[in-house]
Amino acid sequence: MKRTECRILAVALVATLFLAGCGNVHGDPASEAPPPAQVEHEQDLNEIQVDHPEQFPVSAVFSHAAASQLVVTGTVNPDIARTVPVISLASGRVVEVRARLGDTVKKGQVLMRVQSTDVSGAFSDYRKAQTDEVLLRTQLERSKELYAHGAIALNDLQVAQDAEDKAKVDVETSAEHLRVLGNDPDHPTGIVNILAPASGVITDQQVTNAAGVQGLSSPNPFTISDLSSVWVVCDVYENDLPAVRLGETADIRLNAYPDQPLKGAISNIGAVLDPSIRTGKIRIELRNPGFMRPGMFASVTFHGLRKQEHAVVPASAILHLHDRDWVYTPAGSNKFRRLEVVGGDTLPNQMQEIVSGLQPGQKVVTNALALQNTIDNE
Repeated sequence: MKRTECRILAVALVATLFLAGCGNVHGDPASEAPPPAQVEHEQDLNEIQVDHPEQFPVSAVFSHAAASQLVVTGTVNPDIARTVPVISLASGRVVEVRARLGDTVKKGQVLMRVQSTDVSGAFSDYRKAQTDEVLLRTQLERSKELYAHGAIALNDLQVAQDAEDKAKVDVETSAEHLRVLGNDPDHPTGIVNILAPASGVITDQQVTNAAGVQGLSSPNPFTISDLSSVWVVCDVYENDLPAVRLGETADIRLNAYPDQPLKGAISNIGAVLDPSIRTGKIRIELRNPGFMRPGMFASVTFHGLRKQEHAVVPASAILHLHDRDWVYTPAGSNKFRRLEVVGGDTLPNQMQEIVSGLQPGQKVVTNALALQNTIDNE
């Protein structure tokens, strides 16, 4: 009996250990799950908390009625009426180029030299015409003497006079041909100097040394533009065209010189729209103060007839940071929120318009720079 009881106890002990091991393998999943992740919310960088908000007084945002504005992008272009092509009527080979793209040239300045067989042939014709005219003039003098002595008839004298007149015409024609080709009849040479027909800036160059020139059939070697007056051409969408009126002025700011505002007159509104993007070309003419170059980008502002309400804040409430405009507004509990805005025109009494980003009735920190300096020093 004692042996039997011992065996029963041993089996029970083994079973207990086996069940305990199974419980460890197939235990409660929840008890063995990893702890839940702690989510940390990122701090809003545009919200600032200060200890003494009373140090930063706020002012209300006022409303201001201003004419509606349309802002588009344009490019600077030469005035076509002040653009002159440089041509070479003589065909030949370029032996020297004395001007380059972008150079400022004067009227009559030598731009390039061309060795031309056309000029050589024209000189040959001119010399032959001169020789023929000398011979016919001598024959006319002899005919006059013979007619005076009754040796020839009047008809013979008239024939000699006609031949002499035609010879003079041939000389004048051949001489003019040389002048048209760009050469001087009194100084025979096979080299033609191509001169600048007007003063200005070379805005296009299509020729190099040793290049061939084929007269009017080849591209113009140079193009000279007078940049004292330029165009700003921009695209305006069909729905915005009523804001543009012929003869009105537009404000222009170059991307390269944003601190130097310019004004120009609207001289043309395109009669045909671009069918793909539904825009019309607007041309604005203005005097070049000296720093406008063809191809520059510009921001063009057209002023409409309708009045629009814009927010107005003290100029000191606007913070210029990273090429953007910002203001600070109260956010409660010693906090201020930074808002991005689009600044407008400067108004009297050190006030400034806000085109977008604020509404009348809101409040802003009067001195945004002082608040920003406090934040930077903390």
